[in-house]
Amino acid sequence: MSRNGRAGVPGRWLDVFEEAGLVLLFVAMFGIAFANVITRYFLRYALAFTEEIVLAAFVWATLLGASVAFRRGAHLAFTFVVDHLPRRGRRAALWVSTAATGVLCVALAYYGVQQVRLEQQLGSTTEALALPQWWYTLGVPVLAVVMVLRALQAALHVDRSLRG
Repeated sequence: MSRNGRAGVPGRWLDVFEEAGLVLLFVAMFGIAFANVITRYFLRYALAFTEEIVLAAFVWATLLGASVAFRRGAHLAFTFVVDHLPRRGRRAALWVSTAATGVLCVALAYYGVQQVRLEQQLGSTTEALALPQWWYTLGVPVLAVVMVLRALQAALHVDRSLRG
């Protein structure tokens, strides 16, 4: 049973991964950006690597945050029409939107994997740290899969409540 009272396929470990991952990413982003501001202000020297790390962390945090929003049912939605449909229509709309979300996330995962492979084949490295670029890109397909799991979990929860 997850902390939000629902048993889910991904389970509690994914809740902890998402929450801890977001906290770590935001703390790292803040710390790195703050260190860059301090060094630039006091030493008049900018840390070149900070932009690439903060940018990668921002992308990961965005995808992880989207996953958390699915779990919490917190995505922005325009529900005026759906709210006025009969129960069957609401269920149909739920599964159509979940399917669209799934298609988008699967496409993101597929093309993310293609990008990772290309970066590995080309031996692409980051500008400042000369790290393999695919290390940063790998978060996109992995977190897209997590978003699919969370979208399905949320849809199943809503579907159960619509069935009454």
